[in-house]
Amino acid sequence: MNLKNYLKTISIDIFNPYIIVFLIFLFITIAIPMQYFSNELQPPSFQVYIFIIIGTTFFVLGVLFPKILLKISKTFENKIKILENIKNEKLKNIPLFDTYNIIELILVAIVTLGIILQIANLLILGGIPLFSGILKENATTKIWLFSYIFFLIGINLLLGKFKRKSHYILLTIGILLFTLTGYRTTPITILLSVFITLYYTRKFKMKHKLFFAILIVTLLIAIGFIATKSIEWQQWRLNPLELVSYRVGFTLNMLDKAIYLQGSTNGSLFYYTLTGFFKSLDPRVLVGEAVIGKNHSITSTIFGPAILDFGLLAMTLQMFIIGFILKLLHLLQKHFKGILTGLYAIILAQTIVWIETGPTDIVVWIFYLIGIFTMIYYFYYLRSVDNI
Repeated sequence: MNLKNYLKTISIDIFNPYIIVFLIFLFITIAIPMQYFSNELQPPSFQVYIFIIIGTTFFVLGVLFPKILLKISKTFENKIKILENIKNEKLKNIPLFDTYNIIELILVAIVTLGIILQIANLLILGGIPLFSGILKENATTKIWLFSYIFFLIGINLLLGKFKRKSHYILLTIGILLFTLTGYRTTPITILLSVFITLYYTRKFKMKHKLFFAILIVTLLIAIGFIATKSIEWQQWRLNPLELVSYRVGFTLNMLDKAIYLQGSTNGSLFYYTLTGFFKSLDPRVLVGEAVIGKNHSITSTIFGPAILDFGLLAMTLQMFIIGFILKLLHLLQKHFKGILTGLYAIILAQTIVWIETGPTDIVVWIFYLIGIFTMIYYFYYLRSVDNI
């Protein structure tokens, strides 16, 4: 067997939860040029790496925990396989028509509503936040939040469930509109989650994977550079690649400061994250006040907020729970596809973005909560297998 044929036989699930571990260490690597080979930033203390290793270890333990449950309950995996067979038999009896059914129309309506709300948000702002720091500060309104929730959920469930090429037009419009807000995380999360959804529901060729990867990296660099250059009160001399390294290095330095301030925010970050729909205060502003004493929105990695609120123990518990939920969702979506795949893609993509920004977004925790209820729903039906 030659190398080309051998590579075709290898099946690697690149979007299993362990990708978080890989990306955490890639994140650290990206910061090295600015922290160790430049005068722009000081390197963080060694304890940063110790905390990252501890947090990552507990994440891995969370991912491994479902396997322990499988060993405790040996019939669990068999039940999943039985349900999968039942589902496939039922699907064989359902006629397939090349027309929209009611579920598809509802999802298209949800995606369209998200697009309309985002257009309304830009019209109310009176300009394009990508090219204005002042407008960008005011871009994340309640209208923006609901438009993001509707679009992100709708587009992933739509693409995960229905293979219609016209839906990609809605995807393109949405990415363009959210790019114009000047924030990297929203269009990157949309694109990344869609990539994950399509990865599990389509037969992706290597050229398609490369296209998505290049597009995500390009957007990440371009949006960050344009938005930063458009901030009227800041002057930057770094090129686009240097700016990415600087932002990552700066975030690691904020984690370094957070470690020395364990428990200093006394749960306020968690409180304002949970009340995000009702409070106007951005939890990341509290991070800025805590670590640098300024009223600035600051990111401190996926580990920082929990450390600031409750210390090392909270951080390890958070990482274990994240790993556990991601692995369970990953296990279920591999069997049932469709909507479950779209939900897993959303949560995994948001968690990947958290590696830099930190878990201070109520909308992401809402997705996690939806994921938990969805798993309970499926596990409830797993119990019925005993009666089959």
